[in-house]
Amino acid sequence: MSQPNASIQVRPINDSVSVIDIECEITSAAEGPLMDAYTRATDAGARAIILNFSGLEYMNSSGIGLLVTLLIRVNRQKQKLLAVGLQDHYRHIFELTRLNEAIQIFDTEAEALVEASAV
Repeated sequence: MSQPNASIQVRPINDSVSVIDIECEITSAAEGPLMDAYTRATDAGARAIILNFSGLEYMNSSGIGLLVTLLIRVNRQKQKLLAVGLQDHYRHIFELTRLNEAIQIFDTEAEALVEASAV
């Protein structure tokens, strides 16, 4: 399994939007690195966070649970969570679990940035 902490990066876009680039497996092992990335984005002032899954290697049910935990934190902070770069398989899982109702999914980062900037 890849080292998640080396593969989850935060890219501040502006004062209110950050992108978290995920280029690893999202399993229970990614909890620390993903939550650390969220904290760094929030500390930088992000009101909207875009999860970029274009480099996602694998995600299991623990990873879905991790996203739910992240979503709870985002909602408590009255932030917005968006997603880009989901492969069809994972987009279908988002639909089955109804995560797509809480995390807006976009085809491109540019589309997500337009929505994120409206926050």
